[in-house]
Amino acid sequence: MAPPSPALSSIQHDGRRPHVVFVPSAGMSHLTQFVRFIVALSSHDVDISVVTVFPTVSDAEANHFAALFKEFPSIRRLDFDLLPFDASEFPGGDPFFLRWEALRRSMHLLGPIIAGVTPRVTAIVTDVTLVSHVNPIAKNLQLQCYVLFVASATMMSLNSYFPIYLDNKDAEADVGDVDIPGVRRIARSWLPQPLLDLNKIFTKQFIENGREIVKTDGVLINTFDALEPVALAALRDGKVVPGFPSVFAVGPYTSLANEKKDAGAEGEDWILSWLRQQPARSVVYVAFGSRSTVSHEQLREIAAGLEASGCRFLWVLKTTVGGRHDRDSLRDVLGDGFLERVQGRGVVTKAWVDQEAVLSHPAVGLFLSHSGWSSVTEVAAAGMPLLAWPRLGDNRVAAAVVASSGAGVWMEHWSWDGEEWLVSGEEIGAKLKEMMADGAAREKAAKVREEAAKAVAEGGSSHTSMLEFVAKLKAT
Repeated sequence: MAPPSPALSSIQHDGRRPHVVFVPSAGMSHLTQFVRFIVALSSHDVDISVVTVFPTVSDAEANHFAALFKEFPSIRRLDFDLLPFDASEFPGGDPFFLRWEALRRSMHLLGPIIAGVTPRVTAIVTDVTLVSHVNPIAKNLQLQCYVLFVASATMMSLNSYFPIYLDNKDAEADVGDVDIPGVRRIARSWLPQPLLDLNKIFTKQFIENGREIVKTDGVLINTFDALEPVALAALRDGKVVPGFPSVFAVGPYTSLANEKKDAGAEGEDWILSWLRQQPARSVVYVAFGSRSTVSHEQLREIAAGLEASGCRFLWVLKTTVGGRHDRDSLRDVLGDGFLERVQGRGVVTKAWVDQEAVLSHPAVGLFLSHSGWSSVTEVAAAGMPLLAWPRLGDNRVAAAVVASSGAGVWMEHWSWDGEEWLVSGEEIGAKLKEMMADGAAREKAAKVREEAAKAVAEGGSSHTSMLEFVAKLKAT
C-alpha cells in the first residue's frame, strides 16, 4: 500500500503510533484473511498485536500463525488461555462452531490482557464470530472496535439484518426468504443451513453478533466496490440497518508473498513446476476448501467428470474438515485405475497448495470451487473464471455474487451438503468442457480482474478505504 495522501494523513493526533489488537477466531477461511489484512496494515506505521489461542483447530492454522510471527517479528503475540469448555453440551457440534463458543465464553478474560499491553491500545479488530463479546470490552476500555468480516458485503448485510427479520416475522412461522432492504432477496435455500433452526449454536451466535455489529465503529470487508456495488451502497446508506457504522471495502488483499516468488527459482513448489509444463489455459483447478467435505460417492463422480472432460486438471482433494485424520488413500477414495488412466494430464493431491499462485498461473483456465469467499476474491484478482458449486455455509450467497459480478458461473441446481443425490460425472464433465471453451466467460472474468486491480491501486476505492481506516485510527 502507498503512504497516506496528504489529505488523509494531516489529521492531528498526539504523535504516537496507533496500536491495534487483532482478535481472530478459528477456521482457515477466517485466519487467512486476518493474516493478509494484518500484513497489509503493517505497512501503515501502525503497532500490531495478535491474540493467539492454542491449540488451534487445525495444523494449517498453527502453521499460519507461526509464519506470520516469523516473517513479521515486530508484531506482538498475546497468548490467550481458554477456560475449560464442555463440548458435550452440544453433541455432534461442528469443531469450528464449538471453538467459537469456547472463545466467546472466555472473552471476559481478554479485557485485563488488552488493558495491560504497552504501548496503550488504540483499537481492537475482531472476527465477526466474537463481536458480541469483544465490542463491550472495547467500549469499557474506551477503545475503538472494528469487525474484520471475512465473507461478502452481501453476507454482511444478511448478518446485520437477520435479527431484524426475525423480530418482524410471525413467531410461529419458519425461517423463509429474507428480503434485505436495498440489497436483494436471499432465498431460503441460499441461507447457511443452521439458520433454518433457531436452536443451533451457530444461529444463536449469528443473531447475537448481528445485533452487535451496528454498535461498533466500523466494518472492514474483503471486497471492492465494483464487485458488490449494490450491497456496499445499501450498507453505507443505512438502508439495511439505519445508523450502520462505517464500511471499509479494502479488498482484494493478498498474501503479498507471491509477488516475491521467482517462477523459475531453485526449489520451486512441485505443483507449480508441473503447471509450467502445461499449455496455456489448459488446466482445470479443483478445490473445495478446508471446511467442505464431499461424499466418497460424489468424489468418484467428480473424478469421472474430470476424466470424461479430457481436460488437464489439478485436484486438491480433502475428505475431512480441516484436513485432520485424513487417512483415506487416493486409491481408496477414487477407485482402482483412475490415477493410472489420467496419469500425465491430471494431478490429485492432499497436500497444501498455494492457491493464489495456482490461480495466477498462465496454465490454469478454470477453477471449480465451493465458492468460499476467500476463493472468490482470489479468483477475482486473478481474472480466472470460477465454476461455483456451493457446498455449505455462505457459499450460495457468495455464488450469487460470483454470477452477478461476472466472475464466473453458478451451478445453482447442483447439490450441496446434506442433499442426498449425486451430480453425475457425465454432467460435470460436459460443464467443464463447455466452460473451458467459453471465451465470453473468460472475458468477463478478465474485466473483474481489471476492476480488482484498479481498486487496490493508488487512488482506487479499496486503497482509499484503507487510508481512511488508518486515518480514523490516527485521529484518536
